[in-house]
Amino acid sequence: MLSPSDEKQLTGDIIDLATQYGRYGYRRITALLNNNRGWRVNHKRVERIWRQEGLKVPEKQPKRRRLWLNDGSCVRLRPEHKDHVWSYDFVMDRTTDGKAFKVLNIIDEYTRECLATLVERKLKSDDVIDQLFNLFVFRGIPEHIRSDNGSEFTARTVRKWLNRLGVRTLFIEPGSPWENGYIESFNGKMRDELLDREIFDTLAEAKVLINQWRREYNQIRPHSSKNYRPPAPEAILTGTTR
Repeated sequence: MLSPSDEKQLTGDIIDLATQYGRYGYRRITALLNNNRGWRVNHKRVERIWRQEGLKVPEKQPKRRRLWLNDGSCVRLRPEHKDHVWSYDFVMDRTTDGKAFKVLNIIDEYTRECLATLVERKLKSDDVIDQLFNLFVFRGIPEHIRSDNGSEFTARTVRKWLNRLGVRTLFIEPGSPWENGYIESFNGKMRDELLDREIFDTLAEAKVLINQWRREYNQIRPHSSKNYRPPAPEAILTGTTR
């Protein structure tokens, strides 16, 4: 049973975290309280205070349809271990001068870790290769890479380069069974928690804030599929090359 002073402190911490992470619900806030603030509370107590203080639980994202084949079946390669399947895709945004920029996101589907966020005004197939090469050198080569069918990804040079390294490419093409739900989910979180909440005056500012959000996503943000633990807690990363 919490004392009145403890209840007051807990309420203050809940409000503080809800203010800092405006798109987190009470379950994710509970995980942060237990993982980062030293509390040992369950989600029911946090939910009571949450509603008592008039905090709003973010609405659930709409369900996504599966990619069905012509024969009515639905097949999906599910990641089974770290570096089994990576996926990558672009996100678009603009600085306040109206100029567009792109973000290349690369994730490990099994661990949910964001491996890279490359931010530039223009990104081409050579940029994709350069970023993947850096990851291959420092992390190793995955068994599969899943990606969209955009020109940057389906470029012949990218396919040939990956095939030479023995990486199986899973492009989403008409009639293909492969979905890209993991990276789409990640992109949605980035859009919801960062891009739709920040005003970027310059490309340099966008790079700093996006890279900061990536570190927070990997090391702090509780992930529901990981039992509300972050994909790559900071303690695990100590002494590693990032």
